[in-house]
Amino acid sequence: MDLYGINVHYCDEGRGEVILLLHGVFSSLHTFNKWTEILSQSYRVIRLDLPGFGLTGPSIDNEYAIDLYVGYVKKFMDNLGVQNFHIAGNSLGGWIAWEFAVANEDRVKKMILINSAGYITGWNYPLPFIIAQTPVLRKVFNYEIVPKVVVRRFLRQVIIDQSIVSDDLVNRYYDIIHREGNFEAFLRIANSKFIQNTNALKNLKTSTLVLWGSEDAWISSNDAEKFRKDLQHVSVKVYPGVGHIPMEEIPDESASDILNFLKK
Repeated sequence: MDLYGINVHYCDEGRGEVILLLHGVFSSLHTFNKWTEILSQSYRVIRLDLPGFGLTGPSIDNEYAIDLYVGYVKKFMDNLGVQNFHIAGNSLGGWIAWEFAVANEDRVKKMILINSAGYITGWNYPLPFIIAQTPVLRKVFNYEIVPKVVVRRFLRQVIIDQSIVSDDLVNRYYDIIHREGNFEAFLRIANSKFIQNTNALKNLKTSTLVLWGSEDAWISSNDAEKFRKDLQHVSVKVYPGVGHIPMEEIPDESASDILNFLKK
């Protein structure tokens, strides 16, 4: 889809009520492959590579901010002719999801946040962000040529069950990270000034399911309790021994939890 001059890569599968899936940093719509196989049996599942990621690649002006992403998502769904839908997001995608709900609550049926970002205060920045924000480390690390062994190491940080970190998974992340323009986009995103807007969550009436891996090395599971405290209608489930991307590490269990939540 052409979106503000960007050729947006997306997938649209299944029938029924719509659920929109938003990926996180260093990722793409492929992170939801297993979920889509399961969810599309009961729902119309739409997922996209956000600008700056995946096969979509950089935005025209290489500018990124949460409000811009919210605008992209709104225009994207408008172009598909979808007015009301469920929304789910992981990490950065979770942040975009709840900010979208804050700005467009009338369009969101239910919301699922998976290891969601958004609470900046006290956040321990993941290693890729530290490197991207430190000029000396950027030169040493050389983001233009990220060795496959480093990609594997990043995945081993976010996935606790090491048997999941297969060669195919590493190759997928490696290829997408090295797609032309994606690194420059990440550098801009990592050095953008994000404003914490979590105070707005208190006014959100949308029914929300918060899922989290207890061993998330990038965003602490303590933030799950922050969402529990700030949201009005929320249930929280923390998966023991799971990392930052439950939809890849435990796709069957996490997808089952989503189906149960949506059917209530």
